[in-house]
Amino acid sequence: MNTRDYQDLDRAHHLHPFTDFKALGEEGSRIVTHAEGIYIHDSEGNRILDAMAGLWCVNLGYGREELVEAATAQLRELPYYNNFFKTTHPPAIKLAEKLVQLAPAHMNRVFFTGSGSEANDTVLRMVRRYWALEGKPDKQWIIARENAYHGSTVAGLSLGGMAPMHGQGGPTVPKIAHVRQPYWFGEGRGMQGGGSDPDSFGRECAAALEAEILALGEENVAAFIAEPVQGAGGAIIPPASYWPAVKEVLARYDILLVVDEVICGFGRLGEWFGSVHYDLKPDLMPIAKGLSSGYLPIGGVLVGDRVAETLIEEGGEFFHGFTYSGHPVCAAVALKNLELMQAEGIVERVRDDVGPYLAERWATLAEHPLVGEARSLGLIGALELVGDKATGARFPKSLGVGTLCRDICFETGLVMRSVGDTMIISPPLVIRRAEVDELVRLARQALDETARRLAAGSAVDDRPYLEETRS
Repeated sequence: MNTRDYQDLDRAHHLHPFTDFKALGEEGSRIVTHAEGIYIHDSEGNRILDAMAGLWCVNLGYGREELVEAATAQLRELPYYNNFFKTTHPPAIKLAEKLVQLAPAHMNRVFFTGSGSEANDTVLRMVRRYWALEGKPDKQWIIARENAYHGSTVAGLSLGGMAPMHGQGGPTVPKIAHVRQPYWFGEGRGMQGGGSDPDSFGRECAAALEAEILALGEENVAAFIAEPVQGAGGAIIPPASYWPAVKEVLARYDILLVVDEVICGFGRLGEWFGSVHYDLKPDLMPIAKGLSSGYLPIGGVLVGDRVAETLIEEGGEFFHGFTYSGHPVCAAVALKNLELMQAEGIVERVRDDVGPYLAERWATLAEHPLVGEARSLGLIGALELVGDKATGARFPKSLGVGTLCRDICFETGLVMRSVGDTMIISPPLVIRRAEVDELVRLARQALDETARRLAAGSAVDDRPYLEETRS
């Protein structure tokens, strides 16, 4: 079958996630056929550097035979059995043991799911169940952040703070509130209404959390949920003041902290968990993605002792779970993935070598006429595309500059995702320095071509950056 054959079948039968079905049908899908290392290949013979690690998840890169062998061996021995009805199997037990060895010391239990969305559904159920068992059934409210992403199930989109999802989601789960995000470039700078420096802005965002707690009443608030770094929201790295100030707020009130580690967990920020990087001590940590390097679907919730002990000692049956919770093949692959990461020192390498190198090279893109800010932490990064470097003013939304740049990236041989006019990367953790150089070169090439195409259009001919580009 050639590309057109695949596209015709895809158009006829396949509804893609987060997709304008009509637009994709008119354009046709890109058909990815195979991959190795940090590169994917499409049906037209193009090799493309995957700077998004699939969807934030292929941490060990493509083509790891050890993971294929782990899956094959487990398929032969026990392809499936459930964890209901007082039953389990060795892969789930061994994976749970490995996870609590890697997690912060106060987290000693795991509830397995099939994805990060399911993990956050579990969080919602578990948080409210905990407070009911503690004799505080009114503690129902969960506070999240605007523009946060916690999955696309009903509970996940309710916890998340993305307006387009809420607009299509119908009734959401009640008693979930959202407070401002610590997005300095987008919301904190003086010319955009914040009028304060980054550290002051971080404390303002923490103060907004406290104000919401007081407005709802401490006796009604169950938990605060947030990612260490907002991933799908635009690789938003909070100001240094933000998490210390949030910790101070939460310490004043009897409220659980849920740290969503679906993206930041398993080495992305240069520690096993983003919670360690920011010295957080969460009560619950949803996990997924890098847990198996994306080779098979698996997620879970790491549960702190405070919550686990109440659920175990006081709870009776917890009426919650999934057919594929702790699936033996997925668990076996995840266990092998974590073992390989330990043996190869992947997390330490991100922290001490390739992460700092990416930061150095990525920062050079801030010089580009289209870039208002280039930021990174570990192996996650973002570029803010602006129409005016002097003020940081954005392009008109109607231009779709981020989407244009994303499509050009594919043309130049790079996967770089767009969130509005923010370009983001999250490459496999096995990326080498020479490949970082290639990534930055391809990103600069895509930025140059984006600027060239914008300059060729009449809608933005008078923007200051264009004269700089032409010169």
